[in-house]
Amino acid sequence: MTNTQTILPSRTSSLSRLSRTLSGKTYSNARYYILVDENTYNHCLPQLVSQVAQLQEAEFMEVPIGEECKDIAIATQLWQTLMESGADRNSILVNLGGGCVSDLGGFVASSYLRGIRYINIPTTLIGMVDAAIGGKSALNLNGCKNQVGFFNAPNIVCLHPEFLNTLPDEELFNGVFEMLKTFMIGDPGQYHRLCDMLLKGTFEIEAEMISTCASIKAAVVKEDPTDKGIRHILNLGHTFGHAIEAYSQQSAKSFSHGTSVGIGMLCALYLSVHKLGLPQEQLDLYRKVVLQLIEPPHYTLKDTEEILTYMRHDKKNAQSEIRCVLLQELGAPVIDISVDENEIRDALLKISKS
Repeated sequence: MTNTQTILPSRTSSLSRLSRTLSGKTYSNARYYILVDENTYNHCLPQLVSQVAQLQEAEFMEVPIGEECKDIAIATQLWQTLMESGADRNSILVNLGGGCVSDLGGFVASSYLRGIRYINIPTTLIGMVDAAIGGKSALNLNGCKNQVGFFNAPNIVCLHPEFLNTLPDEELFNGVFEMLKTFMIGDPGQYHRLCDMLLKGTFEIEAEMISTCASIKAAVVKEDPTDKGIRHILNLGHTFGHAIEAYSQQSAKSFSHGTSVGIGMLCALYLSVHKLGLPQEQLDLYRKVVLQLIEPPHYTLKDTEEILTYMRHDKKNAQSEIRCVLLQELGAPVIDISVDENEIRDALLKISKS
């Protein structure tokens, strides 16, 4: 796998440092393509090309916003565009966007001509702290998340927090939930600090906190690049979250990925209290934070059956068992805990109750 160069926020513009990197011998004679959606085309692409001279002649490709773009038909269109424009093995795909753009772009780059280089420039908080890091890319299949994909790391991940100024609070919350997850498993001190900020109504996330979060994920990925063991800890809340997200797309109120994971973590902590002895006060604290950000859904028994249908297809399951990551205590996640369907129903029904 590629050794990824991560350009973290500092006093010098991340985009300026990216430009210096691309001026080096490794990237000489490269031909660039930039993948954008409508939002990043309007709000981020002008800033990128104005600060990174090497990208001023790049061709750009625009895809739909959100999960809709993570489809094999969209990938096929991008492969055709690359082929028709003469993209070769020296071409580089620059993914400018949130998690969906980096997922799609990483998939296309990893498969075109058996793999071309790619760069992730996340423009959302969830992209900066999670989705753009780690080399996972995937498309959705039959309504199920991330069923077809690759482990293939980007050559560069460039974190430029100024892009966050273009986001509404609701989009920031998506990343906040992933930050809470990462700190919950990897840095209890930062977790409590972030909880305190959120409970005080502070939603401006410091660049240093973004860097810390990104570094925690990168360290886990380095230890387990192909997700065979310890990397499973990053799935806290995701078994529930992916199913909640998929089910919500068929409901009156849909939830984004980050928010769904946030709700999923509420379920996971509820089960952690009852199965692993996590102190009740940790569940209570997290519930207060969730209520500060969103209104959790109110599920009926019928809803839980539909969500269970999605959970049964989760790729982390094994031997026909639904497996979850739970917490014994902050900083002590336990992977591959078998959870039966009645426990899942119970957690889903309890999450909206105070």
